[in-house]
Amino acid sequence: DDALMSRAAPNAIFLHCLPAHREQEVATSVIDGPRSRVWRQAENRMHSTRGLLAFLLRAS
Repeated sequence: DDALMSRAAPNAIFLHCLPAHREQEVATSVIDGPRSRVWRQAENRMHSTRGLLAFLLRAS
């Protein structure tokens, strides 16, 4: 939440593997905040998963 992020280093970022239950496990202000990299992380995971799937399908 905001209190925990305020205690983190100034260059700390917030990551989450999603799906996130807003206001239950993460504050909306944190997940949508300037230090959040949740959406970039999700996009990177999508590309990694697609690459792995393509590799595995070619191997068979």
